[in-house]
Amino acid sequence: MPKFDFSARDSEGRPTQGQIEASSAVAVAQRLQAAGSVPLRIEPASVQRSDADLDARTWLTDALRQLRRVRIDELIMLSHQMASLMRAGVPIVRAMRGLAESSRNQYLREVLLEVTTDLEAGTDLASALKRHGRVFSDLYVSVIHVGENTGQLDEAFKRVAQYLELERETAKRVKSATRYPMFVMIAIGIAIAILNLFVIPAFAEVFLKFDAELPWQTRVLLAVSQFFVDYYMLMLLLAIAVWYGLRRYLRTSDGRLRWDYWKLRLPILGSIYERINLARFCQTFAMVMQAGVPITQGLSVVANAIGNSYMAGQIRGMRQGVERGESITQTARSSGMFTPVVLQMIAVGEETGSVDELLRQAGGFYEEEVDYELKQLTDAIEPILIIAIGAMVLVLALGVFLPLWDLSGVAIN
Repeated sequence: MPKFDFSARDSEGRPTQGQIEASSAVAVAQRLQAAGSVPLRIEPASVQRSDADLDARTWLTDALRQLRRVRIDELIMLSHQMASLMRAGVPIVRAMRGLAESSRNQYLREVLLEVTTDLEAGTDLASALKRHGRVFSDLYVSVIHVGENTGQLDEAFKRVAQYLELERETAKRVKSATRYPMFVMIAIGIAIAILNLFVIPAFAEVFLKFDAELPWQTRVLLAVSQFFVDYYMLMLLLAIAVWYGLRRYLRTSDGRLRWDYWKLRLPILGSIYERINLARFCQTFAMVMQAGVPITQGLSVVANAIGNSYMAGQIRGMRQGVERGESITQTARSSGMFTPVVLQMIAVGEETGSVDELLRQAGGFYEEEVDYELKQLTDAIEPILIIAIGAMVLVLALGVFLPLWDLSGVAIN
């Protein structure tokens, strides 16, 4: 009789797995259900492997799982669909299972099926979503938790969908504004590498044949080119090592904090990053307040969602101020993050009881500033790129073509 590997969840929602000898996969599912378990995966048992092979297979599976992700477009579509299904009165388990079966993303399908299984085991929706932090953020879970407790799940899904759409549009604007400068910089880097590795060495052979004294500009250019030719592999390995080391350091809390701090102070780009994060704060905080999340919990959620460790620390400082009894306006002013106009809007919102609405307006104010600065970004960077290209051409003219003209004159005479 064949054997089948299975994974399931028992009556208490705990994951289990093992192997059962049965006539078919259907028989395995029936035995699991009779024992009070919910089957998740049933497949024919594989050939026995050594412990090392199983460990390697587990490691490879986990690594591949880490590479899989859910795009923001898919999450937006899921949120809109859930809002429509909840508004139509479709049971949540049925809605989740239906969306899982129709999803083209295998990873998202697996996540939704696991969420459905948790719901069938009696887990609330927010807790089921929280178990999949790589897909559903703390902000997403908090808004859904409030919507679940207030009976307004459709409105909660609608709000997170609108927020994700705003995030997507902001990311698109930044990518669109930085695409041209990045393309030019990459092209300049490739051109410098080709010149030093292939073009200048060819001219060096010509200069050696004339055995004439070369100007210092040419000697410097030839020395740099020779360094590239002799040590290009070492430079490549060093660049990879530096890149890997920086990535590891930036994953630490201290490295992330330092980078996020200095990123806000970069010339030209720093003010754009700051306004993007401030717009995100205003829009996110307005949404969690409209959803009914308590202020202190909302500030914690916003701190985790803002995407900048330094500003997240400032927001947590605001939460501590609110816990001490200070007003939102006082804590916002103490943080030093906001402009006087926005502080005035927050103050008016506290006085009128409409902080969420005025925060949304403040977010729109920052969004307009971001749009304006992104439009000016290309105009600000273009002169720098032109100067860089002109400097490269000037170096080539002085270091390569000028000696060639001199040598050609000597040869004619």
